[in-house]
Amino acid sequence: MKNTIVALATPLGRSGIGVIRLSGNNSLEIVGKLIREEDFSPKPRFASLKKIYDLESKEVLDEALITYFKAPNSFTGEDVIEVAGHGSPVILRQIIDFCLKLDARMAEAGEFSLRALSNGRMNLSQAEAIRDLIDAQTVASARQSIRQLRGEFSNQLQPLKDDLLNVIIVLESALEFVEDDLPDFQNEQIKVKLNEIADAVGKMAKTFQAGRLIREGLKVALVGRPNVGKSSLFNALLGQDRAIVTEIAGTTRDQIHEKFTIKNIPISLIDTAGLRQTEDVVESIGVERSRRTMADADLVVVMLDGSQVLTKEDKELIEQVSGLNHLVIINKKDLDQADLNLAELKIIHISAKTGEGLENLKNFIIQPFQTEEINSSGFLVSDARHFDLLLRTESEIINSIDLLDQKMSEEIVLIGLHNALKFLGQITGETTTEDMLTRIFSTFCIGK
Repeated sequence: MKNTIVALATPLGRSGIGVIRLSGNNSLEIVGKLIREEDFSPKPRFASLKKIYDLESKEVLDEALITYFKAPNSFTGEDVIEVAGHGSPVILRQIIDFCLKLDARMAEAGEFSLRALSNGRMNLSQAEAIRDLIDAQTVASARQSIRQLRGEFSNQLQPLKDDLLNVIIVLESALEFVEDDLPDFQNEQIKVKLNEIADAVGKMAKTFQAGRLIREGLKVALVGRPNVGKSSLFNALLGQDRAIVTEIAGTTRDQIHEKFTIKNIPISLIDTAGLRQTEDVVESIGVERSRRTMADADLVVVMLDGSQVLTKEDKELIEQVSGLNHLVIINKKDLDQADLNLAELKIIHISAKTGEGLENLKNFIIQPFQTEEINSSGFLVSDARHFDLLLRTESEIINSIDLLDQKMSEEIVLIGLHNALKFLGQITGETTTEDMLTRIFSTFCIGK
C-alpha cells in the first residue's frame, strides 16, 4: 500500500489560496519532482516560494509557498508538506493529480488525524475535537472543542483511570495471593474509592445535555395554517428575506431550513407548509412533510393569526402538538385568550411585521433547554459516543459495588471493573477497536 497520502486541506471552490497537504515518507521526493529540485531539502517550518511545473509539458503551472514539517514534529508524526498555491480548482486538481502519478494516493476521510493518533501525536478524544472544531456553529461550541483538543477531557479522565486501575490491582492481588477474603475495612475502602470514581464519572455525564445543546443546537419547527405569518416570522428571526411572503395562502409548499443563533445555541429553523385540507397534490405532500417535521422537532412553535377568530384547523393543530414540546404565538394583534380556551399554554404575542415581541420569543425558545451547566465555565461532554461510554462506565462500577456488598468473589467483581476501565480507554482510544476507529474517522473531512 502506498505510504504517502495527499488531499486538499482547504474547502472546494475558488479562493485566494488553496492548500494541498502531503504526509508520508515520500513527501519530500514527490514535491521535489514537482518543483524540479531532485535534492529538495527545505528547512523545517519555514515557507519557501517555489515554481510548480507541469509534469507533461514542463511549463510552469503555478507558484506556491511550500512548508515542510519534519517527522516526528508534525501534525501526523510523519514528514508533512503543505503546498499553498493559488485557489483555482483547476490548478489544485492538477497538482493533486501529479502527486498521484508520483506514487502518492488520495487520503481517506480523517486519515491525517488517524495517522496522528497512530503515531501518538494525540489521543482519540483530541482527534474528535478537531472535527468538532471545524464543524462548530457558535463561539461557545468552538471553545469547548479547543478545550478538548488541548487535552482537558483526557486530563480529567486519567486520574479516574489510575484510581480504577489501583483498585483492580488490589483485587487481582487478593485473588492470586490471599487465601481468605479481604478484611472488611479494606472492602470498605475499596467501595468508598469506587463510589468516588462513579460519582466523578456521573458528574461528567450530566454535562452532556448542555454540551449537546451547544454543539448540535435545537430543531425548531414553525407550524400553522396557511397565511398566518409563518414565513414573515421566519424572515424576521433570520434577519433576511429567505422565505417568500405573499397574500396568497399556501405559498410555502415545502420546508425551508435555515440556521441562526440564540445566546450561543445553534437553532435550525424550519418554515413548514401551511396545515390544511387540500386537493392540490404538491401542497398535500408539503402538509404531510410538515406533520413529520413536527414529530422530529425539539420544539414546535404553533402560530395563530390574531386578526381572526380561532378556526377549526387552529384547534386541531393545538391538539396535535399537545404531547410535544411546544409553545403558541399569536401574530398580528391580540386574540381573545378566552376564545382560545388554552389558559395553561404558554402564549406569546408578537408582530412578525414590526418585530415586536421577537426577543421575548427567542428567550422562550431556548428557556426549556437551559441548564446550570450551559452557563458554567467548566468543560462539557458534547459527543454522544463519550456520553454513552461514561454511562456504561458508571453502571459497571455501581454494579461492582453491589457485588462487593453481596460478598461476591473478587473474580466476579473484577469483570465489571475491567469493563469500566475498557470503556474509559475507548474514549481516548487506548482500547478502541479498528472497526470503531474506521467509523469515527469516516465522519471527518478528507483533508483532516
